[in-house]
Formats: sequence, structure tokens, C-alpha cells
Amino acid sequence: MNRFNFFSVFIFGFGLYFSFDQSCFSFFHKEAASITNSKAAGHILAYLITLIPLFMTVFFLKKKEVSVFEAIGLSGGLTKGFGLAFLCTLPLLIAFSVKFSLNKNLSLNTLIINTISSAFFEEIIYRAFLFGILYRCTRLGFLPCVFLGSLLFGVAHLYQATDFIEILEVFAVTFLGSIFFSWIYAEWNFNLWTAIFLHFLMNLYWLIFNVDDSAIGGMYANIFRFLSLFITIGITIFYKRKNKISLEVTKKTIWIKPKYE
Repeated sequence: MNRFNFFSVFIFGFGLYFSFDQSCFSFFHKEAASITNSKAAGHILAYLITLIPLFMTVFFLKKKEVSVFEAIGLSGGLTKGFGLAFLCTLPLLIAFSVKFSLNKNLSLNTLIINTISSAFFEEIIYRAFLFGILYRCTRLGFLPCVFLGSLLFGVAHLYQATDFIEILEVFAVTFLGSIFFSWIYAEWNFNLWTAIFLHFLMNLYWLIFNVDDSAIGGMYANIFRFLSLFITIGITIFYKRKNKISLEVTKKTIWIKPKYE
């Protein structure tokens, strides 16, 4: 597929998904929740339905020899992804358990929707598709590919803000977080489970303890949040150097890759 056709299909496919999601997600969520008697189940089923245009787009854009699951990174090592995520976020869990009280008002539906469902489906949309398909299937480098997904990821979380300052803070945190998740996804051989479980555990710890109502957090929370990020980066670089694996994101791949994968 030539460059023009690729980007035409990519833009059309995402536009179709976005329109379908905006117009039908609430309907499918309501109907599925009514049938299953569960808001969480309704949320998951609504995502699975509205993501169909995105999966179809991946099918048309991926290399012929790989499956859709391989193209988005769901065929990677699940246990490796969880092990990395748990090890790197353990300081966050310990710090939050010492400083903050448990959230006793947390419902099972809220827990599933804001941790399992959001982490899994957001990583498919923003990391696997908006970043991953662009990066893996074109010569565009890391920064051009990561910008669009991170921009939209930041905008998608602005509902958490109540004033202009909070808008800037929420956007900055989520935008930078999206770049981090994209980097992890790329460096762990496009194993999406690494980003999914990091996203899931960070959301989980933030939710089960009374940390903050938004993604901003206070100084204490952010110190340990960034500590977890630095630990993840350090372990990733150490692992790759120890096993003599080249980093994916380098000066050669930051803007334009020298050749197609």
C-alpha cells in the first residue's frame, strides 16, 4: 500500500471509529448494561462494539503475514507485561498504602470501568492504533507518531478538570503519560500488555486509595508516581543492555526511520 492510500485508510478508519463511538457508545452502554444488569459489563461490551471500525482498519493496514492481534501487540507475553508492571509500580503501592486511607466508597462497577476497562481499551486506541500502527507501518519516527495519540489522550481526560489551571495540569500529566506508555510499548517489542498493566496498576492504586479525584495528585503522590516511571525506564534500559538488545527509540528513529520494518 502506498503512502497516500495508507494515510487515507488510517484517517478514514479513525474518523469512522470516532464518529461511531461518539454517536453510539452511550446507547450500546445503556442497552448492554440493561441486559447484563451491570454497568461494567455494559461499558466493556460498548467498547467492543464501537471498536469494530478500528479493528477493521488495522486489518487493512497490517502486514499480510500477521494477525490483527499481533499487529496491535496483544499476542505478546502477558505474564512478562504484568511482572514488569507490578515490579515497577510496587513503590507506588507501598507509598500510597502508607500515606492514604482506603477508598471505602469504591464500587465494583467503578473499579472495573476505571481500571480494567479503561486501561485495556485506551491502550488499544491510543497506543496500539494511533501510535503503534503509524510507527510500525510507516517511516515516521517516534515523535511524529506519538504526538497525535498523546494529544487526543490528554484532551480525552480534560473532563477531570474544573478550572483553567487544572485543565493545563491534567493535560500535561496525561500527555506526558501517553508518551511514556508509547515508549514502553515500543521498547518491549510492541507487547501491549506492558502498557496495559502499567496503566491498569497505576489507575488501580490511585483509585483504591484516597489520592485525588483527578489525574493531577499532590506532591507526595507525584514523587512516587514519577519514581515508578523512572524505575520502569531504568529496568527497561538495563534489560535491553544486558541482553544486548538495541533500543527502539534512538536518534535514528526519533523523527524518520531509515527504512521500513
